[in-house]
Amino acid sequence: MIELSSRLEGALFKLYELEKTLKPLGYNIGGNWDYDHGSFDYKMNDEVGYQFLRIPFTATNGELDSKGTTVQIGTPFLLSHKYQIGLDDDVHNGNVSASFNQFAEPQDADASFPEKYISLGEELIREAEDALLQ
Repeated sequence: MIELSSRLEGALFKLYELEKTLKPLGYNIGGNWDYDHGSFDYKMNDEVGYQFLRIPFTATNGELDSKGTTVQIGTPFLLSHKYQIGLDDDVHNGNVSASFNQFAEPQDADASFPEKYISLGEELIREAEDALLQ
């Protein structure tokens, strides 16, 4: 994980407005959201795993699935996930009513980040700043 300095850190936005601005730039709401926090992810590459620029946020009022929720931006960072090839060796068997996870555990959840994408991540965060802090 590589943290990026950004003027977005600490800024407050309506979640709807944030989503409306970032989605056309290529961001998606990350799958790791909960009712009080989440992130916007920009998939930069999928070379030997996945490289993302992640812009985390936390709800300051209400829950993320509520209308009009305001969120505060955290420190953006670059993240690389390297997934294992083959079968997941950490499978938990249970009864039919138990939860089921179809995805393999990462081989390296915090893999090293390829140098060549660091400057791209910095450019992407500047683009997001320009779009959001007009």
